[in-house]
Amino acid sequence: MRVMFTFAGGNGHFRPLVPLARALTDAGHTIAFTGEPMMVPIVEAAGFTAFPSGPNLGSDGTRRPLLPVDRDREDADFRDGFVRRTAPLRADDVLALCEHWAPDLLVNDEADHGPMIAAEKLGLPHVTVLVMAAGALVRPDLVDEALNEVRAAHGLVPQRNLDLAYRHLVLSPFPEGFRDPRFPLPPTAQFFHTPVPGRRAAPEWYVEGRPTVYFTLGTIFNTESGDLFARVLAGLRDVDATCVVTVGNLVDPAEFGWQPEHIHLAKYLPQDDVLPYCDAVVTHGGSGSLLGAIAHGLPMVVLPMGADQPHNGDRVTELGLGTVLDVIDATPEDVREAVSMVLRESSYREAAARLRDQVTAYPSPEKIVPLLEGLPLR
Repeated sequence: MRVMFTFAGGNGHFRPLVPLARALTDAGHTIAFTGEPMMVPIVEAAGFTAFPSGPNLGSDGTRRPLLPVDRDREDADFRDGFVRRTAPLRADDVLALCEHWAPDLLVNDEADHGPMIAAEKLGLPHVTVLVMAAGALVRPDLVDEALNEVRAAHGLVPQRNLDLAYRHLVLSPFPEGFRDPRFPLPPTAQFFHTPVPGRRAAPEWYVEGRPTVYFTLGTIFNTESGDLFARVLAGLRDVDATCVVTVGNLVDPAEFGWQPEHIHLAKYLPQDDVLPYCDAVVTHGGSGSLLGAIAHGLPMVVLPMGADQPHNGDRVTELGLGTVLDVIDATPEDVREAVSMVLRESSYREAAARLRDQVTAYPSPEKIVPLLEGLPLR
């Protein structure tokens, strides 16, 4: 079987697909990815064949000021950016790519509606993989009308409630208990879990017996964060813990100047190398960072900036997994107190451990492969 994986956006849209791609590869199937051009080297570095499609949506490295959270703005950005503008371009490119590469099945990230349209036009089955933890951004009342405009341009009948995006199989790596109950999953949904590696050789920054905190703003919003890195670093200076901070490949750690011995700055570190040694996470609330924290049962301090992060922050608060700070108003003292609290109060760890246990009980990607193999192929 030839399987084309598609995603719209950056690492947060690519990484959830990787465990399934590896499982299919191990089962003897032929795999390729397609995404925005700037992601092609990253996909190839992960060991996969990659083709460019659609426009670049990720950061070009330009530093931008930090904006107050505006959920209406984020809704409009997703509806008009991912659906109205990007989906038509990606549909056209993936249709052309399918003529060349001839897949039997498409596996799409849930925000990548263009390739779903391509699959429908070609009579191919497709699988939708969820990449947004709370489920409150890719929602029918926001995207149905815009999606039907794109479908009409391709001669397809209207859909409602995202029923054609969810018609074959929906796969979720997130614990069911984290999803916003206002947006239940369709009957075609199946959960999966990727086992996380345990501790390997201890990193040089690890101090046995001392708490460790990981701080990240992801790989997209890190360049739109204004002075947020500086404020959080100032707060972490007074936290009694080893603090590991990644600023992203487009930001120079040297710009933050001298740091005390317990703070360790890097451009990028794989989560799998850091999280097994951590006791808490400070994050922007992107779904990838959040899933990593949940998989390791770690409480969180969340600083949402945009996209689905505010919705994820809502669920972190509602489920007692941690606390949420306002990115504009949070002072270093607020950061220090919030991090110290989630390290100190056991209720946060206990809530995180419950979700960790829930997702750990799901089948592995290898167990999901037969579901993909069983889909009716053209």
